[in-house]
Amino acid sequence: MAGHSKWANIQHRKGRQDAARSKLFSKLAKEITVAAKMGDPDPDKNPRLRLAVKEAKSNSVPKDVIDRAIKKAQGGDAENYEEIRYEGYGPNGVAVIVEAMTDNRNRTASTVRSTFGKNGGNLGETGSVGFMFERKGQVVYPADVGDADDVMMAAIEAGAEDVESGDDGHVVWCADTDLNEVSTLLEEQLGESETTKLVWRPVNTTELDLEGLQKLMKLVEALEDDDDVQSVTTNFEAPDEVMEAYANA
Repeated sequence: MAGHSKWANIQHRKGRQDAARSKLFSKLAKEITVAAKMGDPDPDKNPRLRLAVKEAKSNSVPKDVIDRAIKKAQGGDAENYEEIRYEGYGPNGVAVIVEAMTDNRNRTASTVRSTFGKNGGNLGETGSVGFMFERKGQVVYPADVGDADDVMMAAIEAGAEDVESGDDGHVVWCADTDLNEVSTLLEEQLGESETTKLVWRPVNTTELDLEGLQKLMKLVEALEDDDDVQSVTTNFEAPDEVMEAYANA
């Protein structure tokens, strides 16, 4: 499962989840406001907003925070955010994509560039690492939702492209343009997902040892601490024993 559940569990054990909770709520609320401002304020008529609200709910964002974020867009007093993608390399040549929403492009670019430099990375030009990833829809379910065959059948019927199942859960992949439809059909068969969102899926990976992983995570955590940064994606991979060693360090 080169990815989701195992890494999420490790982050939780490291204690970062509680510390970052309010920051996460803020980032999710920002996405809701932007989605509502760009389209219809009704999630049923606005696929991007529907996905933003769904992701917020899966992260236990209170209903009043979600409603307030939508009303902020309707009120006309919401900031004008610009969506920007930064690309670069972290320690050991790991590819990094940073997605940001900002009302000050110069401030954000300066901060992101400085963060890369201070943590053993290099900010590159647009497209410098993008070719190492594919834009995909990702729907994650817990392991107890059903066995691998059940989830695979549901995913095929919903129009998904691939499923990765393991002890930590099931990750369903689909075309980015199909995420709204696929997630809705999956929900009818499997219930609420843990997360539903658009992600950058690596097409090739860079393997790290414990020291390399520790260095990379310093960069990732520093980037995620920036209020303008919405998400950070890397193409690292590490053996289970390295992931466990990092979690217990």
